[in-house]
Amino acid sequence: MGIGMRRADPRELPAYTILEVAHYLAVPPATVRYWAVGRGSYAPLIVTPEHSPVLLSFLNLTELHLLASIRRVHDVKMPSIRKAIQYLEQRARREIDRRHPLVSRDLETDGVDLFAQEYESLINLSKAGQTAMREVLDAALSRIERDPNGIPVKLYPFTRADDMVDAPAMIVIDPNLSAGRPVIAGTGLAVQLVAERYKAGESINDLVQDYERSHEEIEEAIRCELPVAA
Repeated sequence: MGIGMRRADPRELPAYTILEVAHYLAVPPATVRYWAVGRGSYAPLIVTPEHSPVLLSFLNLTELHLLASIRRVHDVKMPSIRKAIQYLEQRARREIDRRHPLVSRDLETDGVDLFAQEYESLINLSKAGQTAMREVLDAALSRIERDPNGIPVKLYPFTRADDMVDAPAMIVIDPNLSAGRPVIAGTGLAVQLVAERYKAGESINDLVQDYERSHEEIEEAIRCELPVAA
C-alpha cells in the first residue's frame, strides 16, 4: 500500500446485489432498486458505491434495514422520508454520517426522536402512530452493532415480519464473516448452507446434532433463508 493511501473500509465496499438485499430484508426488489438507484427524475434515498452493475455496501444494507422496518408498520411516504433524511444530513457533524444519515451515530442517540418528530410532522401521524414509529425505530436500531466510533459493524436482520420488537437476534450479517452473508451469531455457519441441507430433506434434528447448535438457531437460520419454510 503506497504512502498516504487509505485502506478501503469493507463496510463501504460494493458487496450485495439488489436481489440479495431484497431477500435479506424481505422487501420487493423493485422497492430496493427505487430506494438505492432512484426512478426517472426521482433521486435515490441512499449513497451507494460507484459500481456497474449496482452493488450495495454493508452500510447501505443497514440503512435499508431501517427503511424496511418503517415500511412494515407505516405506508412510507417518499417525499416525507426524503425530507427527514435531509434533516439528518444537515445535522450531521461527520462526513460518514452525512453519507449514511440513516445509520449515523446521531440517529442512534437523540436522533430517533428528532427523525420521528420530523417524519411525523410531514405526514401527520396519530398519537398511536407516533408511538409505533418510535418503537419500530428503536427495535431496528437495536439490531445494529456499532464500533467505538458509532459506525455499524454488524446487522441482526429481522427474520419475523410479525414480531419486530421481541424478535430473536440469532442471525448476523458481518462484512468480515462469510463474505458478508448471514451466519448464525457467534459462528461462521452460513444460513444458506443450513437451508440447502434442510431443502435437500435433512431434518432440523439432524442439523441440530450435526452442527451442535440449538433448535432455535437452526430454525432461525432456515427462516432467514426460507421465510415460508420455518
